[in-house]
Amino acid sequence: MARLVSALGVVRMALAAAVVVSFAACASDGDGPIHDDGGLTDASPVDASADVPTPPTRAPFGLDARPKNATCKVPERPPSPSPLAVELISPVLPEIIFPVGIFQAPDDPAHFYVLEHSEGKVVRVGSSQTASTIEDVVTVPIVYENELGILGLAFDPQWTTNRRVYLSYATTGGSLPGGYRMVVSRFQANATLDKFTFDREVFSFDQPGFAHAGGTIEFGPDGNLYLAPGDGLRTPERVQDPSYLQGKVLRIHLENDGSYTIPPTNPYAGGGGRPEVYAMGFRNPWRFSFDRATGDLWVGDVGEISYEEIDRVELGGNYGWPIREGAHCHEPQENCPTAGLIEPVYEYAHGSDLAVIGGFVYRGSKIPSLYGTYVFADFYSGKVYGLGYDAAGAVSVRELADAKTPISNLGQTADGELVMTGFNSWLLYKLVAAGPQPLDTFPDRLSKTGCAMTGRPLDPAPGLVPYDVNAPFWSEGADKRRYLALPDDATIAVGKDGDFDLPVGSVLRKDFTLGGKRIETRLFMRHQDGDWAGYSYAWDDAETDATLVRGGKTAKVAGGTWAYPSSGQCLQCHTKAAGRTLGLELAQLNRDFVYTATNRISNQLATLDHIGLFGAKVGDPQALPALPDPSGAGPVDARARAYLHANCSFCHRPEGPGRGTANWLYDTPWAGAGACDVEPVAGDLGVTGARLVKPGAPDQSLALLRLRAQNAARMPPFPPLGSRRLDASGSALLDTWIRGLSTCPSK
Repeated sequence: MARLVSALGVVRMALAAAVVVSFAACASDGDGPIHDDGGLTDASPVDASADVPTPPTRAPFGLDARPKNATCKVPERPPSPSPLAVELISPVLPEIIFPVGIFQAPDDPAHFYVLEHSEGKVVRVGSSQTASTIEDVVTVPIVYENELGILGLAFDPQWTTNRRVYLSYATTGGSLPGGYRMVVSRFQANATLDKFTFDREVFSFDQPGFAHAGGTIEFGPDGNLYLAPGDGLRTPERVQDPSYLQGKVLRIHLENDGSYTIPPTNPYAGGGGRPEVYAMGFRNPWRFSFDRATGDLWVGDVGEISYEEIDRVELGGNYGWPIREGAHCHEPQENCPTAGLIEPVYEYAHGSDLAVIGGFVYRGSKIPSLYGTYVFADFYSGKVYGLGYDAAGAVSVRELADAKTPISNLGQTADGELVMTGFNSWLLYKLVAAGPQPLDTFPDRLSKTGCAMTGRPLDPAPGLVPYDVNAPFWSEGADKRRYLALPDDATIAVGKDGDFDLPVGSVLRKDFTLGGKRIETRLFMRHQDGDWAGYSYAWDDAETDATLVRGGKTAKVAGGTWAYPSSGQCLQCHTKAAGRTLGLELAQLNRDFVYTATNRISNQLATLDHIGLFGAKVGDPQALPALPDPSGAGPVDARARAYLHANCSFCHRPEGPGRGTANWLYDTPWAGAGACDVEPVAGDLGVTGARLVKPGAPDQSLALLRLRAQNAARMPPFPPLGSRRLDASGSALLDTWIRGLSTCPSK
């Protein structure tokens, strides 16, 4: 960034009078018919108090009539982020010549700590204009040249008890020409928090040049310290070499004695590169941050000639520099290799905007419409932007404010509000709503949506029709229940490919249960504009109601981490190419189902056809395709292809967003699937002779290796899109299938 200095209960299985059916993880729903808990028609319910369940009766249809949907309607979308205004925090503070960081201690909302780049100082400033006193807290022995100086500050995760704080800065003593060295040192704050005393260096490395030093340090939600040095200006060739620290995001674990250890999941913890490396391929990651709700790591990486980029960084990811700048070949290259490189979330070409200042996902309370939006800025233009997703699930960026002065840094208060520093303006600012906030009428509780039973939101409203699928998507081993609701006068169109096209006003409800407790309910809605959107509701511990999750989050659930997706993230799996509604297709629903409202067992397609949910008759289910259950009996190859259809084909299909040639739709002939003995285009994971599927060689087949990966190579990607937990059953199925392949078919 030389330019910058030069100028992100349980599924309440009311097994009322029905056969007991085992519900395994969603990758294994069993061989038998699915049983559901919906009171879905006006038929008399079965006596739930009976000691012995009455076996369901085989019948042509599970329901007699279509239930009336009086309550489960699609509301207006939540409002888009409103414009912001820039307000002064303090009057002119000439003592702060070049502020490059503004921070607030977790337990001290009355002050900000500001990094004065050129003098190596940390100063403390009152957090309002009426309390704008300034105090020197500490001065560190910096080298100040171009981008070098004091650069980062991080409070210890145990700050409130140990009062430790860490600073990153450039100093002397390096072994390369210039003698620069980047250092992270530990300091001890006094009782009044206005003085930091040097304790010890905890990490250092050579800095090759006077720019591209990055310098942000921050503790992640895992308690480890992250830092992001740039390429050092003079050594871009080191960025793609894991033996060097330049151009990487690093992760270390700090010990109490000031030493550090390596987190065992770091990509090179076992050798092959510097063990501190977490991700690579950055030019000058001037600022990065963690989303307080999801733990996602967002990096603003300053470009060189043409493009700035924003990355959401994953363990083991490679973000392209110096092969690419943004999503483009770095000049003067043409047709540069892209295998194994991760696309930026967003890039912008140079105009008046020339140097990205990475920001934060807003998690404050004063600007509700901004919640969950990644807010970033540009140094040169002084403009502030918000990154989110539009109604089609595509990344959408809009200008939120114009500071009318170069912005050197964005910061976050202890309670999640946003602040920033102006370059050479001696001013500190905060971002506030510009005028009244837009009215948000979207239901903030599941009980208010009309899609849950009154007084009993664990159960669906009477107008919802239950359904299940033959080959489910793996969801961290959770049990799932599915329901659909249509406007009373609407029907489902079925395409030539068997995919369902639900009408405007439709709602899908999916309940997730893990560890014996209901943890999430997702509503997928088709709004009046014709586009779909997903909404996640997180259940309270008592399972009395679920609260709308705005902007996504993660939480500890059943001994693991559960990801609640944002609306935009839902659409990254519910792709346009897949018709948005995953699982709602003839081959998935062509199966038996136990309807507890009538205690009947019947084919789902026959039942839905009988009650008039289809616009045209679908015909005899026996003459229609049906996916096999991946965890059931039957030929291994068919079950493996069904698994890939459910877990991969929403991206990997014609016109889908998945990279490469693979088409995992079940009805695609295996010879034409573009996978057998095909070289990968998105990296080989370091496996010699890797193919998408290599007959007889699961250890060289990326379709399986990516399923098992525990880093950025994972497919489907890590949450909120994919899974942190290995699907052992699905993995074993693909392993067996690949071992049994002797050759690629010719037709």
